[in-house]
Amino acid sequence: MKKSAQNVFGQPLKECSKDPLTGFYRDGCCHTGPQDHGRHLVCAVMTDEFLDFSMEMGNPLKTSMPKYNFPGLKSGDKWCLCALRWKEAYEAGVAPKVDLEATNEKVLKFLTMEQLLEHALTTNKL
Repeated sequence: MKKSAQNVFGQPLKECSKDPLTGFYRDGCCHTGPQDHGRHLVCAVMTDEFLDFSMEMGNPLKTSMPKYNFPGLKSGDKWCLCALRWKEAYEAGVAPKVDLEATNEKVLKFLTMEQLLEHALTTNKL
């Protein structure tokens, strides 16, 4: 699981966010494993547009849920998103920017590199 995780460039997976603490395992990285049925693989920068879209789709990411160790998100926060939710947002034209160095390579089973590059943070090395 964690020790050999790589990003979409085949390099070691970088940290996505410690504040708020993200990742399926709440370790700051977009690691995945058998328990992660949602595949929280995409390190994305939240926008109000995406957060509103997510709310409409039934996932209130703005809402704090302490019992799940979830702080609630705001625009500008980085968060490990489910691959298929990011794809839904992409298809709806509201996909947030992606930190490719912190996005798990396993996302390439669900998304194309072209889709990700379209929404890459400008700080990523291409």
